[in-house]
Amino acid sequence: MNDVHVSKPLIGVSTYLETSVRWGVWDQPAAVLPAAYHRLVQNSGGLAALLPPDDPAAAEAAVARLDAVVVAGGPDVEPVRYAAEPHPMTGPPAVARDAWELALIEAALAAGKPLLGICRGMQLLNVALGGTLVQHLPDRVGNDGHCGVPGVFAEHLVKPVAGTRLAAALPEAVAVPTYHHQAVDRLGHGLVPCAHAEDGTVEAIERGVPGTAAGGFALGVQWHPETGDDLRVMRALIAAARSR
Repeated sequence: MNDVHVSKPLIGVSTYLETSVRWGVWDQPAAVLPAAYHRLVQNSGGLAALLPPDDPAAAEAAVARLDAVVVAGGPDVEPVRYAAEPHPMTGPPAVARDAWELALIEAALAAGKPLLGICRGMQLLNVALGGTLVQHLPDRVGNDGHCGVPGVFAEHLVKPVAGTRLAAALPEAVAVPTYHHQAVDRLGHGLVPCAHAEDGTVEAIERGVPGTAAGGFALGVQWHPETGDDLRVMRALIAAARSR
């Protein structure tokens, strides 16, 4: 057996169901995930395990076999999850996906497993801990600079907050790939902002008290590190997984 591969942490990444996916002569329902996610895990020193939607009751057992969890980007979180009425610009609900990914987040937090939420995953982390979301960010900031044209990522600057875990991995302001029209509003219990956009939008959150080890590694970033070349956020997750 190859000890190099044995030593790599096993990182579970949530996937989602599409009712019609074509390959070869087939057109069938499939669990899918952009390849950039598992490549980011692999290029950062981890082994990727894809987690198709399941009964939320299975989340605890799934997380128990993993070294860390990544919750991927995707559609808007259903507003009922944070006791809000839908905004006209909020997308259709993904009820089963919300339930599964919230269960993964809750299981990872309960087990102390390192957790990274990307875009929607960051928003779900906030909602899981009792926070709320801005349902249409242009209403708040007056522009749509956080979201590119359909199918194309925009780019803007984010500035990490000194003293946070994120800043330990990513100490300087960086331009990030971004595609979202929602964002964190009221922070969930135990979460602190650890990066902001120039317009004040919270661009990353983490659990615990800045400058301490409280809360374990639970980080959400609003941007899409899987689409860029900067591996530092994923490497921080994998380092946390190794340290356990």
